[in-house]
Amino acid sequence: MVLAQDLTTVDGLPLHPLVVHAVVVLLPLAAVTATMIALRPAWRRRFGWPVLALTVLGVAAVPVAMFSGDQLNMATGGANPLVQEHSGLASVLLPLAIAFGVAVLVLVLAGRATDREPDPTDSRARVWRLVGVGAAVLTVALAVGTAVQVVRTGHTGSSAVWEGRVPTNNS
Repeated sequence: MVLAQDLTTVDGLPLHPLVVHAVVVLLPLAAVTATMIALRPAWRRRFGWPVLALTVLGVAAVPVAMFSGDQLNMATGGANPLVQEHSGLASVLLPLAIAFGVAVLVLVLAGRATDREPDPTDSRARVWRLVGVGAAVLTVALAVGTAVQVVRTGHTGSSAVWEGRVPTNNS
């Protein structure tokens, strides 16, 4: 069992709510920008590497958020069913985010390889073009899935924290 003194904190605040904001901001931003570069090769040529870096940062924040969330859950007793649902959704988010990151990497690398082929009729250029198209389709699909899962996970997490604490108009 994690004790309160074992909880990772930043200036006295638990790490989890701080890192979660990195996930909630970076992954949807990466999803939007990755979709843009997947749909417009000229944008991929110019912004591919920065979008990949943004994606890597967003993906890397997910396991840190999961680790710090597990610590926080254990330090607070771990009995809240909403936290359990939140944790389950985060467990789905991690492999989805990793797949999204890999798709963006393949998109950028295949695009670079396609751009470097001097003869577009060459069989090597056709293969890279096909890989690039496949990566673009996969990137868009995984971007949507990742963004949706971030919203679902974040919503259950905020519900676990705020349910019963904020007065509603019905009360």
